[in-house]
Amino acid sequence: MRFQIGLLLFPNLTQLDMTGPYEVFTKFPDSDVHLVWKSLDPVTAGGGMQLLPNMTFTDCPQLDLICVPGGAGMNALLNDAETLDFVRRQAAEARYVTSVCTGSLVLGAAGLLQGKRATSHWMSHEMLAAFGCTPVNERVVVDDNVITGGGVTAGIDFALTVAGEVLGAEAARKIQLGMEYDPKPPYDAGSPERADPAMVAAVREGAAARQSEREAAVQEAAGRLGRA
Repeated sequence: MRFQIGLLLFPNLTQLDMTGPYEVFTKFPDSDVHLVWKSLDPVTAGGGMQLLPNMTFTDCPQLDLICVPGGAGMNALLNDAETLDFVRRQAAEARYVTSVCTGSLVLGAAGLLQGKRATSHWMSHEMLAAFGCTPVNERVVVDDNVITGGGVTAGIDFALTVAGEVLGAEAARKIQLGMEYDPKPPYDAGSPERADPAMVAAVREGAAARQSEREAAVQEAAGRLGRA
């Protein structure tokens, strides 16, 4: 049996949350990688990139691994019954239930993170607690079959961690080498712990409207789960 991987698409997702793991997952042997959404119509990611689903919720086979990326557009998914039902249904039989960035909040809204440890993008990290989840400030968090990655670029670390779980460490290292994944960023400003506090405050201020909308959606979703 081939290993079935499904990455959720949705309007205004952060494409690197999806395309980083996609690059790793396509290196898995004997596997199929599906880009899944409600329809086969092109999806516009944040920034304007067009992404083409190749599978609908209705036609999607049972997945061995489901992955939910993040991005501003996931706010709408937190109370989208059709999407949450699909994620919940797939997760019930999947070997691995996973996310990148704020995709973990969608897992939470589907009721899949209660009693779990998980991570998310640093600006939305504490919102996980509303879903009965323990937020963990790590690049990748593994809790049984639930594997979550931090913000955006952490998706590659996340996917290599998944590769190690599925294929073994040696195979994961070969994928890493083939991708030349050897990050040495030119600036040491990639986390709020290391960035200048004034910069952190400015970035938060720039995202305030989105975060306020997200917090309201989280509270609505948590209330639906009886956790408000």
